[in-house]
Amino acid sequence: MKKICVVTGTRAEYGLLRWVMEGILQSPVLELQLIATGMHLSPEFGLTVEAIEEDGFQVDRKVEMLLSSDTAVGVTKSMGLGMIGFADALTELKPDLMVVLGDRYELLSAAAAAMVARVPIAHLHGGETTQGAFDEAIRHSITKMSHLHFVAAEEYRRRVIQLGEEPERVYNVGGLGIDNILRLKLLTREELEAALDFKLATRNLLITFHPVTLEHGTSAGQMDELLAALSELEDTGLIFTMPNADTEGRVLFEKIEAFCAQHPQARAYTSLGQLRYLSCLQHVDGVVGNSSSGLLEVPSFKKGTINIGERQRGRLRAASVIDCEPERASISTALDELFSDDFQSNLPMVENPYGNGGASETIVQALEQRSLNDLLKKRFYDYPEQ
Repeated sequence: MKKICVVTGTRAEYGLLRWVMEGILQSPVLELQLIATGMHLSPEFGLTVEAIEEDGFQVDRKVEMLLSSDTAVGVTKSMGLGMIGFADALTELKPDLMVVLGDRYELLSAAAAAMVARVPIAHLHGGETTQGAFDEAIRHSITKMSHLHFVAAEEYRRRVIQLGEEPERVYNVGGLGIDNILRLKLLTREELEAALDFKLATRNLLITFHPVTLEHGTSAGQMDELLAALSELEDTGLIFTMPNADTEGRVLFEKIEAFCAQHPQARAYTSLGQLRYLSCLQHVDGVVGNSSSGLLEVPSFKKGTINIGERQRGRLRAASVIDCEPERASISTALDELFSDDFQSNLPMVENPYGNGGASETIVQALEQRSLNDLLKKRFYDYPEQ
């Protein structure tokens, strides 16, 4: 049995990993180990480790690392605590391979600890670019510490190879979020209203806005601009999901809560969980904010996305994505376009550039078939090789 240790630190990343974990759990040749960290262990962010356990997974280790601070100093110290915790966890679990997804700072701590412990790493959703966040540098750093790569598009596969990774170690499997859409039985409109304790309006929007971590002091102002644009809408239900544990995240919490207190057709949720979140995507008229989900998953629902600002700049996007500046007028113009008859009539023809599903199964099959004994020593692949 090959011991595969999956690390998860956020609700969104767990949603993408869920069916990979399920496949490992059911495999006759793989053994699942699970480490929960970061926001999963924080009551402030919904204590979402409980949702993982409710889904039937055993959490083998919990690595506490999240300080009650959204400053640069607090995040940096959290990374240090995380590295200490992952060092202990890996010593105890002795996995044959660690699996990490994406670009969060929690995963940088995990990958660094695994590298020193001589535990090979499989990295999911590498090769992507997000020019407005320090996630960009973290993602590429994890790529260089990893030994197997499962990417979401051919452009991303080429970029991982460009970073010096050997082509035979880089698999284009498509986007993992699509598997959730295909496998989960989503809630009806009435079931969703009951689950949210919120009556949907004539039209509805799902809003997720995270700090732009490569900008100083912009979070509050950008959120003010977004809320000002949303306040102009009539007969529109507004469902907010709270931001991640990033620098300058708390001011966004406070502004969203104040807005919802003044607007009865607005409601905020610390964590929707995958079932409620994806069910919202099915029933709302569009998504607003700067979350990667607006680019990776929402196009599969044939719904429009308003992508605000720099955070996701550089990622592949479908024709259903409307880019705008983090300014009230620009956001209002994008909202008008989103609700326009012309834009809505073209949505049924939209194709998701991240594929049609099956990524989780492909990843599990690769882990089953691939020998893990010869992964640690990599050669730098010059691309294009001469």
